[in-house]
Amino acid sequence: MPEPLVSVEGLKVHFPVRSSGILRRHVADVKAVDGVDLTVYRGETLGLVGESGCGKSTTGLAILRLIEATAGRIEFDGIDVRSLSKRDLRRLRRRMAMIFQDPMASLDPRMSIGDIVAEPLVVHGLAGDRAGRRRRVGELLELVGLNPDHRNRYPHEFSGGQRQRVGIARALATEPDFIVCDEPIAALDVSIQAQVMNLLQDLQDELGLTYLFIAHDLAAVQHFSDRIAVMYLGRIVETASREELYASPKHPYTQALLSAVPIPDPEVERNRRRILLEGDVPSPIDPPSGCNFRTRCPYAFERCPVEDPALEGAEGHLVACHLYDELGVRVRGER
Repeated sequence: MPEPLVSVEGLKVHFPVRSSGILRRHVADVKAVDGVDLTVYRGETLGLVGESGCGKSTTGLAILRLIEATAGRIEFDGIDVRSLSKRDLRRLRRRMAMIFQDPMASLDPRMSIGDIVAEPLVVHGLAGDRAGRRRRVGELLELVGLNPDHRNRYPHEFSGGQRQRVGIARALATEPDFIVCDEPIAALDVSIQAQVMNLLQDLQDELGLTYLFIAHDLAAVQHFSDRIAVMYLGRIVETASREELYASPKHPYTQALLSAVPIPDPEVERNRRRILLEGDVPSPIDPPSGCNFRTRCPYAFERCPVEDPALEGAEGHLVACHLYDELGVRVRGER
């Protein structure tokens, strides 16, 4: 087995809800992430998928400690990230980075792209003097397929795909080991998405990078990821290799998601069964007791409201569902 680079256990991120008025009392919590367990192995791409608002981006931000977790343990290469002082955290941050969803919102419009890419070098004291930083910026822009001579231009002078390449160059500036890709293709035209994904793949092969690839596009995740974790309402409900998950999804939520992915074969598309979930996603302020998917699950039974299913299984295929025993074998009825 490859070596774990990032390990997350029992991660929770709760945001307080306060009443209006002078006292601003704490009345509830938005449970954005509510007990996530994840392992990202060195050199792999772990895809994290789920509906909008399920906590995917919050999980990525918490792993990098860009927001503070409420509870849980986060380890990066054996280091407890949550216990680090600000000085030690800054030193560790050279080894981790993030690519954001909206390249226009994540790039300062008042800075040239050369200054944007050079900023991490300045913050971490890398690349020496101005000439060294200029040389390094040129290398990074060329690495992501941009003309180094355009370093004095501003973000609004570039297309969406080019702006995302600037964001990728900035993420690579400190030579990180681990990058959180937060829906990096969601804001791009379809024709550009494949180019950016191919670039990320080439960079991973060349530089030995490890990715947490957050997305809601299941087709993109299937193409890009080695393993996939499925998230629902702040929790991981299934984890498996790409091949295993698409060939044999076990959790009812995963089955519903995959049934909505278009298949380019008209005959197969016409004959396959779509799974339509009833009802709306519950509020993360007041999630259901027991299994948080039970209010929409067609297989829910008497155990589901009273017991939270553990994420367990065998041979790397884990599922949080009472329909399966500890080996991931269906024990109640058939699909």
